[in-house]
Amino acid sequence: MRYAIVIEKAEGNFSAYVPDLLGCVATGGTVEEVEREIREAIILHLEGLREDGLRPPPPASRVEYVEVAA
Repeated sequence: MRYAIVIEKAEGNFSAYVPDLLGCVATGGTVEEVEREIREAIILHLEGLREDGLRPPPPASRVEYVEVAA
Protein backbone atom coordinates (compact mmCIF):
# COMPACT_ATOMS: atom_id res chain seq x y z
CA MET A 1 0.00 0.00 0.00
CA ARG A 2 1.06 3.58 -0.57
CA TYR A 3 -0.06 6.14 2.03
CA ALA A 4 0.36 9.91 1.79
CA ILE A 5 2.41 11.45 4.59
CA VAL A 6 2.78 15.04 5.73
CA ILE A 7 6.16 16.20 7.00
CA GLU A 8 6.33 19.43 8.97
CA LYS A 9 9.31 21.38 10.27
CA ALA A 10 9.00 21.72 14.02
CA GLU A 11 11.19 23.55 16.50
CA GLY A 12 14.44 21.59 16.36
CA ASN A 13 13.17 18.54 14.46
CA PHE A 14 10.66 17.27 11.91
CA SER A 15 7.32 15.57 12.50
CA ALA A 16 5.21 13.46 10.18
CA TYR A 17 1.71 12.07 10.15
CA VAL A 18 -0.49 9.95 7.90
CA PRO A 19 -3.87 11.56 7.14
CA ASP A 20 -5.48 8.17 6.44
CA LEU A 21 -4.21 6.51 9.65
CA LEU A 22 -5.48 8.44 12.66
CA GLY A 23 -2.79 8.65 15.33
CA CYS A 24 0.05 7.41 13.14
CA VAL A 25 2.86 9.92 13.78
CA ALA A 26 6.64 10.08 13.99
CA THR A 27 9.44 12.55 14.64
CA GLY A 28 13.05 12.77 13.57
CA GLY A 29 16.03 15.09 13.54
CA THR A 30 16.17 15.18 9.74
CA VAL A 31 13.73 14.65 6.88
CA GLU A 32 15.42 11.35 6.08
CA GLU A 33 15.09 10.19 9.68
CA VAL A 34 11.43 11.14 9.98
CA GLU A 35 10.71 9.34 6.69
CA ARG A 36 12.29 6.16 8.09
CA GLU A 37 10.41 6.55 11.36
CA ILE A 38 7.00 7.17 9.74
CA ARG A 39 7.49 4.15 7.47
CA GLU A 40 8.09 2.01 10.57
CA ALA A 41 5.13 3.66 12.33
CA ILE A 42 2.86 2.81 9.39
CA ILE A 43 3.96 -0.83 9.44
CA LEU A 44 3.35 -1.09 13.20
CA HIS A 45 0.02 0.73 12.92
CA LEU A 46 -1.23 -1.63 10.21
CA GLU A 47 -0.04 -4.68 12.17
CA GLY A 48 -1.87 -3.39 15.25
CA LEU A 49 -5.09 -2.92 13.32
CA ARG A 50 -4.87 -6.45 11.93
CA GLU A 51 -4.13 -7.90 15.37
CA ASP A 52 -7.28 -6.17 16.64
CA GLY A 53 -9.28 -7.79 13.83
CA LEU A 54 -9.70 -4.53 11.93
CA ARG A 55 -9.12 -3.95 8.24
CA PRO A 56 -6.62 -1.20 7.52
CA PRO A 57 -8.26 1.72 5.73
CA PRO A 58 -7.34 1.99 2.08
CA PRO A 59 -5.18 4.97 1.13
CA ALA A 60 -7.54 7.79 0.13
CA SER A 61 -5.69 11.09 0.64
CA ARG A 62 -4.10 12.93 -2.25
CA VAL A 63 -1.24 15.39 -2.06
CA GLU A 64 -1.13 18.33 -4.45
CA TYR A 65 0.69 21.62 -4.51
CA VAL A 66 -1.06 24.85 -5.45
CA GLU A 67 0.82 27.90 -6.63
CA VAL A 68 -0.40 31.31 -5.54
CA ALA A 69 1.01 34.79 -6.00
CA ALA A 70 2.37 36.10 -2.74
